[in-house]
Amino acid sequence: MKFEDLLLEIGGFGRFQILILAVLCLLRINLPMHFLLHNFLAATPSHHCAIPHQEAFVNLTMEEVLLISIPRKPDGTFSSCEMFSQPQFHLLLNSSLQPENKSIIQHCQHGWVYDHSQFTSTISTQWDLVCEQRGLNQATATFFFIGVTMGAMVFGYLSDRFGRKTMLQLSLVCSVAFGMLSAASVSYTMLAITRTLTGVALSGLSLIVLPLGMEWVDVQHRTFTGILTSIFWSVGNMLLALAAYLVREWHWLLVAVTGPCLLSIVCLWWVPESARWLIAKGKVKQAHRHLLRCARMNGRKDFAVSPELFLSFHLSQTLTRMAADKNMGGSYSYISLFRTPVLRKISLCSGVVWFGVAFSYYGMSMNLTGFGLSIYLSQFVFGVIEIPAKMVMYVLVNRVGRRQSQAWTLILTGLCMGANVVIPKPFTSLRSVVAVMAKGFSEAAFTTVYLYTSELYPTILRQNGMGYTSFMARLGGSLAPLVFLLDEVWRSLPEVTYCGVAVCSGAVAFLLPETLNVRLPEGIEDIE
Repeated sequence: MKFEDLLLEIGGFGRFQILILAVLCLLRINLPMHFLLHNFLAATPSHHCAIPHQEAFVNLTMEEVLLISIPRKPDGTFSSCEMFSQPQFHLLLNSSLQPENKSIIQHCQHGWVYDHSQFTSTISTQWDLVCEQRGLNQATATFFFIGVTMGAMVFGYLSDRFGRKTMLQLSLVCSVAFGMLSAASVSYTMLAITRTLTGVALSGLSLIVLPLGMEWVDVQHRTFTGILTSIFWSVGNMLLALAAYLVREWHWLLVAVTGPCLLSIVCLWWVPESARWLIAKGKVKQAHRHLLRCARMNGRKDFAVSPELFLSFHLSQTLTRMAADKNMGGSYSYISLFRTPVLRKISLCSGVVWFGVAFSYYGMSMNLTGFGLSIYLSQFVFGVIEIPAKMVMYVLVNRVGRRQSQAWTLILTGLCMGANVVIPKPFTSLRSVVAVMAKGFSEAAFTTVYLYTSELYPTILRQNGMGYTSFMARLGGSLAPLVFLLDEVWRSLPEVTYCGVAVCSGAVAFLLPETLNVRLPEGIEDIE
């Protein structure tokens, strides 16, 4: 007797499961509001060197003051990081002249002046994270994803050890605490530390929501569950654009995106622990109580499995796992993911796929300029395009399967990103269309990989597997912002890098097994 057989008896997708998914979807909205917050938190507005003794030029317009104080770049715009050591008054007579003596050009000596028309303040303007300090600005996102990476390993293990719901509650409470501390940061160091800890906390939310929902629904509704929870990531994506548009000051923006976690804590109390996990851990009475509650809410009042019969079901499951435990050394950990041949292949390939998915997704999501749209509209459009992408994937993963869908969405993401390398900059409309297509394919790949991975690993190792793959994804997410710094080597090198990684990881996805219409594996023996 399998757990799916019990689900059929109590209703595999009824009112009980719908209410669970409604709460879990609300929780998932919190994620993109922090994961993509860097776009606005660390946005760098137009800036130029602060000009000393500017009051001495009262007879000059601002344009003329800049002309004699700031050198121009080859494209005719004023430099953001350089200034003249002495005013060049002769440029007022002929502004097309460029000083031949480069020694009079120096780095900014008196700070910077920022354009505040779009942002009241960001961490870039707060601590002058521009020019030579630009790397620290990009590193803010990396610190956050390093936290998410560490949290993936911690919460993956702890949620298999202490339960899905307990760790979800801990994740939300810590997210609120560290999010508010981030908003109160008085130095860059404090912000870097608190954002890293926020990443650790939110990792639990990212890791547990989907498997908890999947473990309560039947085989026929697993795809729907995966797609539905993923759609609410896109909703959070769009809400982030709205919040950032309304709140232009970075301290209060952090408060605005952290606040919803408080509501999530209140809503989570109703969600039950995973009955699959309770049975796997021998907590039969608790699992029995949750299943009876599920049956009542779903109108299956004739379901009345006695605790004794339920215990015999648990014992049969335990004996099967004990046989596997004997071969596995008697315990489960991240090392268990690599002990047996098939599981080892799954773990290695899924790790590469997750790295490629996250690396290309965040490479796209954190590059909102150069498409002819405002940063807020770009964020909103990128969120909107994700929803039809998910709808299409709902059909594709059930028609062509998980493996083909995963591989081709990644490959097409890479090809679209590569196409924008060769499309000239003046063709902003065409570049916008191709970028939106790349974002759609990228989101389709992310949607598929969450669903696919949940089905690849057995119940006793599912959270360990999700923790490991999430670690690989966050490693990709950590590196993605730093790749933007490669534009100093070659302007198109970041896009070429994202393209290559996406295509290669898409090819690796062909090596994974298909899981379409296959029961969720319970133990190692189901995989092998």
